[in-house]
Amino acid sequence: MNQQVTSQTDNKNIKVGVIGAGGRMGRMLIEALQDNPQTKLSAAIERQGSSLVGADAGEVAAIGRIDVSIVDNLVSVINDIDVLIDFSLPEATEQNMQICAEHNVAMVIGTTGFNEQQETALAAASQKVAIVYAGNYSTGVNLSLKLLEMAAKAFGTEADVEVIEAHHKHKIDAPSGTAYMMAEAVAKGRGQNLKDVAVYGREGQTGARKTGTIGIHAIRGGEIVGDHTVMFIADGEVVEITHRARVRMTFAAGAVRAATWIVQQPVGQYDMQDVLGLND
Repeated sequence: MNQQVTSQTDNKNIKVGVIGAGGRMGRMLIEALQDNPQTKLSAAIERQGSSLVGADAGEVAAIGRIDVSIVDNLVSVINDIDVLIDFSLPEATEQNMQICAEHNVAMVIGTTGFNEQQETALAAASQKVAIVYAGNYSTGVNLSLKLLEMAAKAFGTEADVEVIEAHHKHKIDAPSGTAYMMAEAVAKGRGQNLKDVAVYGREGQTGARKTGTIGIHAIRGGEIVGDHTVMFIADGEVVEITHRARVRMTFAAGAVRAATWIVQQPVGQYDMQDVLGLND
């Protein structure tokens, strides 16, 4: 596929495929794609055996018929798309990366919980096609990451840092990808390797807190869309940087924005801060 797509805001010329079209995020992505003047849904993919296979994707997303039928095989529609948006499970995303790399199709990936093997697969795929990979596609979250790095540089290890995230009871991985991103931003600001300083939750006789560690905690319950707070706890003062998502459409719209951006980029791996121009 040709990844160099001109930007014509009056013409839906960017053809996008959505993995997990029948899920909550998939349905919102379909709506966001229809709302964006540059994009159109050209392929909707669900898992094999899904009762939604054959249904109209627009009707599933409750936005009206759009004449795009849901299929259960990415390969069967790969030549119909310029960019694939994938917010699914790590194992599925790993396979989808290989397919996109083989067919020269760009990707926007929001899947979280990758293991080392899947991170390696991502690096390999991004040597063949352009990929945006981010744990969060919200503009506000990505602005928060910049603020966190600034705060970490200012405080150094003089402030203890705690990352606290809360999500709905259906989320299957913890901590969230956004919590990792925030902890990574703090570690980067301090010049640390997160793996060396992260502490996940606390239980029992933990002993005194070690200087320079970063605490990370996950809360699950109800229908919380996504709350994240990072506390810088210094002697005599506490600084908190908080982001609260109120609707999932925030993430869907950000992913679609990333899709319109990535089709014009050279091969490589990017994140949402690249999309927003925050890494310039």
